[in-house]
Amino acid sequence: MDYQPVAPRLALLYRAAITVEAPQLFGPTPQAGGERRIINITGGRFTGARLAGAVLPGGADWQVIRGDGVAQLEARFTMRTEDGALLYVRNFGYRHGPPEVIARLFGGEPVDPATYYFRMTPLIETGDARYAWLNALILVGSGMRTRTEVIYDVWAVE
Repeated sequence: MDYQPVAPRLALLYRAAITVEAPQLFGPTPQAGGERRIINITGGRFTGARLAGAVLPGGADWQVIRGDGVAQLEARFTMRTEDGALLYVRNFGYRHGPPEVIARLFGGEPVDPATYYFRMTPLIETGDARYAWLNALILVGSGMRTRTEVIYDVWAVE
């Protein structure tokens, strides 16, 4: 057999700019195995060639800052396309970097995203037939954090 697996390609799907509140800091908890933080989502936008719309308020990012300094991220929220489709997003990821860079980031300072690692694997779910193609995509993302926003690009793995 002369077949080979197909090398994946990345196609930019959208950029999201999600507005967030200041983190709720719970401190270390035994259930979390690290410092629990919850960041409420207040809104935002997403734009791409095949879909665009609003990030609806009401979601959140439930984070655990592990003992090794790695932030485990688990965000869940709803996006609504410009033509009214609801998209449920579950986004898992990691953010980490040199302690001094992460301290500046946590302090709300502008930080070059090239100085830290912020990657994710969003999963989009919808019952809207116009966007059913999203239910079968592997997605990866790369992000950055500002004081009031999380900005990230999402690529479809083709």
